[in-house]
Amino acid sequence: MKTAAVIMAGGKGERFWPRSRQKFPKQFLSLTGDGKSMIRLTAERHLSMMDFEDMFVVTNRDYVPLVREQLPEIPPENILAEPKARNTAPCIGFAAAVIQKKYEDAVMLVLASDHLIKNTTLYLDTLSLAVDVAEDGQNLVTIGITPTYPETGYGYIHFGRDEQSGERRGVYTVKRFVEKPDLETAKEYLNSGEYLWNSGMFVWKASTVLQKFCELMPDTYAGLMNIQKAWGEPSQDTVLERNYAAFKAESVDYGIMERATHIHTIPGNFGWDDVGSWLALAHINRTNELGNVVQGDVITIGTRDSIIEGGKKLIAAVGLTDMIIVDTDDALLVCHRDSAGDIKKVLENLKICNRSELL
Repeated sequence: MKTAAVIMAGGKGERFWPRSRQKFPKQFLSLTGDGKSMIRLTAERHLSMMDFEDMFVVTNRDYVPLVREQLPEIPPENILAEPKARNTAPCIGFAAAVIQKKYEDAVMLVLASDHLIKNTTLYLDTLSLAVDVAEDGQNLVTIGITPTYPETGYGYIHFGRDEQSGERRGVYTVKRFVEKPDLETAKEYLNSGEYLWNSGMFVWKASTVLQKFCELMPDTYAGLMNIQKAWGEPSQDTVLERNYAAFKAESVDYGIMERATHIHTIPGNFGWDDVGSWLALAHINRTNELGNVVQGDVITIGTRDSIIEGGKKLIAAVGLTDMIIVDTDDALLVCHRDSAGDIKKVLENLKICNRSELL
């Protein structure tokens, strides 16, 4: 059976402000020092499993030119532009409907455009196993990440051994999905060995996930079928616009995964990072002997455990600890590492002050 990748690339990357902006968000930035954007790395990572022709990118209309510029090998018709942001369930359903019409059926790898994978070989082995499970019946497969510390910023997957997949080592049944925990609960999850981080990566047949939409999100399913019927016809854009506007904004976790059956998970140990904030640069890049990640024209004196990214002018950091400093042409961010999650509040203030040129 055909395998296709669906790369979700509609996010704004607000926690990477001021480098990530509405007109050029995080997934189109190079953060790994090799000059390649996150979305480019995501696509190239899967070339041993498929050609560019079998990759689909779901994004918003404003980012279509950026996708075409950075991934010119992907056919233009495989770049699916959402008229409105409606969270991950409509996004994934849209891709499934198009893929089913193009291929009749295919196994879908549902991927984020801005995740880091350090061990590609282990990652691809995990995906290959997931594809085998997805092809067998009506299985939904999610890739969980073996936790290494009590993270409170991720959702978790509670799993148990999958007796129905006896010959498949490393495949487990999902007992339940749980929301982001507090620190004490996260410590309990870590110590139990029965929980995985929810990576947001899924593998299933297009027909399988569309059947779940039919059962669990029937109104959305009806709209998806309208879109599928019109896809490739003169009425395509009009039908897409009308039906998308009616979709309820809902995550695939809440709309499908938390209510479905036949859900399996495969623990991943391939060096995954969701690159959720500036703190991720300490995982992506090598730190120096003082624990600093320094890029650009920067001098540090007595500065430790800090992330400093310079622009056109010199940054001199003296006597600092646990700081994030990012300089761009029109904005300078100075932030304590413990407050990295509050960077989005800066954007909220900019919106209130009508400073849209800085968003």
